[in-house]
Amino acid sequence: MLPKTYEPKEIEKKWRKIWEEKQIYKFDETSDKPIYSIDTPPPYASADHLHVGHAMHYSQFEFMARYYRMLGYNVFFPIGFDDNGLPTERYVEKKYEIMKGDMRMSKQEFRKLCLKEVERIEEENIKPLFVELGFSCDWDLLYRTIDPWCQRVAQLSFIDLYKKGHVYRSNEPTLWCTHHQTALAQAEVEDLERETKLNYIYFDLDAEGDFYFNFNNEKVKNKILIATTRPELLCSCVGIFVHPYDERYKGLVGKNAIVPLFGHKVPIMADELVEREFGTGIVMICTFGDTADIEWYRKHKLPLRISVREDGTLNEVAGKYEGLSVKGAKEKIIDDLKEKKILINQESLTQVVGVCWRCETPVEFIVTEQWFIKILNIKNELIEQGRKINWYPEFYRVRYENWVENLNWDWCISRQRYYGIPIPVWYCRGCGKVILPKEEDLPVDPEIDSPAGKCSCSSSGFTPEEDVFDTWMTSSMTPEIACGWKEDDAKFRRIFPMSMRPQAHDIIRTWAFYTILKAYLHEDDVPWRDVMMSGHGLDSKGKKMSKSKGNVVLPHRMVGQYSADALRYWAASVTLGDDLPFQEKDIKTGHLMLNKLWNASRFVEMHSKDAPKEKQELRSVDRWILTRLSEVISQYHEHFRVYRITKAKKVVAQFFKHDFCDFYLELIKYRLYGDDEESKRAAQYTACTSLSGILKLFAPFAPFITEEIHHSLFKNEDESIHLCKFPEPIMKDAESVKLGELAKNIIYEIRKWKSDNGMALNAKLDVVRIYTENNIGAVVDDISGAMNISRLDVMAGKPEVEEKIVNVTPNFGLIGPEFGKDTNKAVLMIKDPKIADEIERKGIVKRDGFTLKREYIFKLEKEILSKGERVDIVENPEFTLEIEI
Repeated sequence: MLPKTYEPKEIEKKWRKIWEEKQIYKFDETSDKPIYSIDTPPPYASADHLHVGHAMHYSQFEFMARYYRMLGYNVFFPIGFDDNGLPTERYVEKKYEIMKGDMRMSKQEFRKLCLKEVERIEEENIKPLFVELGFSCDWDLLYRTIDPWCQRVAQLSFIDLYKKGHVYRSNEPTLWCTHHQTALAQAEVEDLERETKLNYIYFDLDAEGDFYFNFNNEKVKNKILIATTRPELLCSCVGIFVHPYDERYKGLVGKNAIVPLFGHKVPIMADELVEREFGTGIVMICTFGDTADIEWYRKHKLPLRISVREDGTLNEVAGKYEGLSVKGAKEKIIDDLKEKKILINQESLTQVVGVCWRCETPVEFIVTEQWFIKILNIKNELIEQGRKINWYPEFYRVRYENWVENLNWDWCISRQRYYGIPIPVWYCRGCGKVILPKEEDLPVDPEIDSPAGKCSCSSSGFTPEEDVFDTWMTSSMTPEIACGWKEDDAKFRRIFPMSMRPQAHDIIRTWAFYTILKAYLHEDDVPWRDVMMSGHGLDSKGKKMSKSKGNVVLPHRMVGQYSADALRYWAASVTLGDDLPFQEKDIKTGHLMLNKLWNASRFVEMHSKDAPKEKQELRSVDRWILTRLSEVISQYHEHFRVYRITKAKKVVAQFFKHDFCDFYLELIKYRLYGDDEESKRAAQYTACTSLSGILKLFAPFAPFITEEIHHSLFKNEDESIHLCKFPEPIMKDAESVKLGELAKNIIYEIRKWKSDNGMALNAKLDVVRIYTENNIGAVVDDISGAMNISRLDVMAGKPEVEEKIVNVTPNFGLIGPEFGKDTNKAVLMIKDPKIADEIERKGIVKRDGFTLKREYIFKLEKEILSKGERVDIVENPEFTLEIEI
């Protein structure tokens, strides 16, 4: 028997242990059941704690695993930890106050420290949280993105793409984070809006003649004025452009200008891409300030003058400004320009700049040797691949397509960091040839391992590649990692493409895009059939949770205070793809619902001893609740199959709370306590059947409490509700539904009447008459039994009653000023029930020289009589209630 009090801590602890011991959620390699597979997002192992936003996201797709398991699928549900790459490296640097290149520690020692730290976080924080939440993954399918298997897959991917001609190495302008001192891919750059200044700077012309520049009605001879937001790059200026059709600057093209402060000459050229309306319509080209600079540099074959170092300081090209940071140099150069009266104006400007998505440092463009994967040549194919996938919600497919259409760079996959998967390449010192390892030797570290044999040029000297892969190079292979790509072909072909990828909407441009790219290049296929997009868990003010902001809510605290099921119930409250502000009251709501489920189950259990398992001779209300359950089952599946998890939960919760608890259980109490055995057995059968179905429908959301109740009421100890199949729709009886809904409305009105009159809901009523044109004879006993009515009559037509005024309260505030000394006489007339009735009907009555108006009556109290008995009338569109008082 279920105990009186619901104690989730003990229940959840018990079932965690049982599920693990019995391997309830293990993928069956030998089963011939259809497979449902999930490309689980591996959480970053770069924080001491995950917050409730993570719990929300992971719970949402975990519901899908449980759902398909109960549909009879063999669920392939791996779990990974993303412990490779920059997030982990930055976490370790911050914790131990060391930086890349710190002389106190070798590269190998630093990597070992990173590995030690992520293993601690995974074992102490991440895995315990998933276990605590009842995460039904198969822990035997665990992978870590830095483990040898994942390193092998990432390096295999590189070698495969290199051999197919999709990978190349090039020395060219690269997106660069000066804080992390590494190259970035376009997907790792975010747009940030900021306020800046547009600086108007004079350049001298290096030519004889009379050219006059007109600015603010002031003519200046043999000078041009250029507006720029980046005066710190003057030293990198290599050219000046005007629009070929700009009449103001006819004759300038072909001349040279002298760069202020630095004195070198640069050519003035024409290009149609110049925006004539921006600034003065004259543009300086630096190597490099933005993508336009790169485009013009390549198009016009301009010289290269790089002034920004990898650490964000200026180099020797900057002259006396060498060693200053970009920001510091900008401030000093502006001061010097002002002092020389070369900077003549500054305008405020709202500017969008590209920043590193991890540290928000403005990116620079630095020429470096990097590895790339070609993507610009297959943009149309990648859009087409995206259209083969079902996106939930669908509008996120458009976001994916917009990203692909606006790509301007091939994917830079090399990073100048320590902790990551090594790029498996050596360079021959004799001929410069790229040397790849044998596939059977993977994974390799070129800085430790050596190639097998000599180069084809007979040289045996090799230089190892020191860069590591972009972390997305590995993360983009999670389907291949999980499914055994190039390791177990039979398994891979059974599971790939996977059924579903769950992910947050903000990494469509990275994780979704790169995974689609890799599956296309390697397998000419999509990586999964469906994509399930989730939003973020926000704080109560709608802000993104951040440890530095102090607005993080830890799931462990919520589980300890309420339960894992309550937190999961909250996680099922967000519309797919939306962000969800965290409100503790929502956890409380879930906790209250679970308590209601517990108490309702206890009631059914107390009355289910010797309950029949075979279908009985059912009454209309029994057929109503079973038909309603069947409708709910169908709606539930309609929602779940298209990832409308919130609606699936809502339809079950409303049915359970309003139809089953508030109505059906109240309707059958008199039958369960009564002497009619046939009626009692029908009620027992129906209550147990309904509750069993409700528990199974709730099971994906609240696995612990449903397991406990199901085990107590319905199953033997060695079985789990999560291995049961969902109930099938068992009844369709439209007439019983109509009767049941009508009975529900009648009971609602009687309950409301009792409440409005200060009566207990179980208070006895002597006589109630229902006037209706509907034939409700089949539910009369249920209504009278549920509402404790001694005599319940059903009649056609309308009640024949008369209203009688029994008390009148005059409005003295109006009567006094109107009648003065005759106030008492007026009051006596108004309080006369007959006169008051006439006033109410006519609005104005003249009597004995007094004009009596309706507003002089503050309140009328009436009684309704039916055949001399006092009654009350309750009107409803489908019926009228006459209740004897």
